[in-house]
Amino acid sequence: MTPNSSWINETTRQSSLAYVAENMVDVAVVGGGITGAGVALDAVSRGLSVALIESGDLASGTSGYSSKLVHGGLRYLAKMEFPVAWESARERRWLMATIAPHLIRPLGFVIPDARSAPVWEGLVAGFGTVIYDALRRLSGLGSKVLPRPQLLSSQAVAALAPGLDVAKLRRGYLYWDGQVVDDARLVLGVARTAAGLGAHILRDVRATAMTAETVDAVDVRNGAPLRIRARSVVNATGVWAADFDPGLTVTPSRGTHLVVRAERLGQPHAAHTVAVPGHFGRYVFVLPEPGGRVYIGLTDEEDHSADGHHPLVPPHDVDFLLDVVNATLAVPLTHDDVVGTFAGLRPLAEAAHGDGFDGTSDISRRHLVRNEPGMPITIVGGKMTTYRRMAQDAVDAVVGRLGSSAQCRTKTLPLVGAAPATVLRNLPVPARLVAKYGTEAVEVHGLALLETILAEPLFEGTDITGAEILFAVLAEGAATVEDLLERRTRLAFVPADADKARERVAQILALAASGAFGRGGAQ
Repeated sequence: MTPNSSWINETTRQSSLAYVAENMVDVAVVGGGITGAGVALDAVSRGLSVALIESGDLASGTSGYSSKLVHGGLRYLAKMEFPVAWESARERRWLMATIAPHLIRPLGFVIPDARSAPVWEGLVAGFGTVIYDALRRLSGLGSKVLPRPQLLSSQAVAALAPGLDVAKLRRGYLYWDGQVVDDARLVLGVARTAAGLGAHILRDVRATAMTAETVDAVDVRNGAPLRIRARSVVNATGVWAADFDPGLTVTPSRGTHLVVRAERLGQPHAAHTVAVPGHFGRYVFVLPEPGGRVYIGLTDEEDHSADGHHPLVPPHDVDFLLDVVNATLAVPLTHDDVVGTFAGLRPLAEAAHGDGFDGTSDISRRHLVRNEPGMPITIVGGKMTTYRRMAQDAVDAVVGRLGSSAQCRTKTLPLVGAAPATVLRNLPVPARLVAKYGTEAVEVHGLALLETILAEPLFEGTDITGAEILFAVLAEGAATVEDLLERRTRLAFVPADADKARERVAQILALAASGAFGRGGAQ
């Protein structure tokens, strides 16, 4: 396998460090989550030179710990936030149809209609799915990608979501949305596509200060200082954005998820929603995931003290999620069924609010671009689904400062690995790899032919092979065992699984760093 321009690894890091130390770029982007990666891709695709720096690993903050959904915003309809819902529906169209069809799949959502609830609640839910589907059609996303909603009998509900107590249901409503196979993989896809167009992607470089035209930083691996000179600087640091913009208020909202084994809920084929009592338009989602897991989330709690990279999950978050979801299950979950937890801090650009304010769940998910003269351009807020539009708005501000007329190209720019479904279906490799890597599955599968250690699963009970670990080091910027367990494989979401894989992962990482596999780019 020959290295290509989209690879991010130790060799490209050293080359980019040398470049930015000696040369000015058009745009310096600070923050390696989905927003910063999106800004880098938008800018470089307009012909601008770009450097992106991230203090740790790509997607190591909020962007790697979401609900893994690309959704049109049904909850925003419930809260009458029509502009947010419409923007979400349009961005979902571009993502699922063109940008990342290999990483985003249709996922059915069941809305249970409980016999104990007033009849009007079920009718409102059904009407909401019809309106939601109208947004899908108006956005231009066809029903072959996201099917139309359906009214379900209780028997049909049981087939899709066996864990539900169907004896308590009148019926159910089924609607469809997008599910990202892995949110960290989406960030990597955006960043690597930017790298393939010439962007310099630098992990483990922490910004200490920024102006409109400079970023002072430090290489966290060796403590070396670095000054990046740019014609324009973009602050895309998420929950840390206010640290570099004193005129900004960011409210961190902790979103906690529980991880349970899918078999405990009867191997569900669809997600289901549970209304949070006393909070109209707020739901807990029960989300089936690849690898035999189900994620249950999420909370929405203001949290100013948490570590943005590793927010702790307090016991009351676990209790809250279990209490809400157990109201719908035939056999309630216990704490022993929770095999893992994770949380992310969403950076909400706080709007003015009055007496009716009810915590961070009431703060708008609209994004904010601050373009103050003499200051870096700041992009904050929003959500994963709308990252592309957030990036477009930020780079529009950049080109305005630079006096450029370059137009956004990202609506129709496929990410690395993307291809039409007909192409992906015919790739001569396991479907599991295609669902994770798209067309690059062929390269990953080829690595398994190099050595036995690369062909074998990391441990009994997982499908993840050593080849995937090697590819993550060669092409996806992974540098530590934690990178591999936490963001390239997501095994760390179930600590017991991570423990089983740790020794083999460390062995492959060490061999890759030594060049033992004879594939350049890892050294």
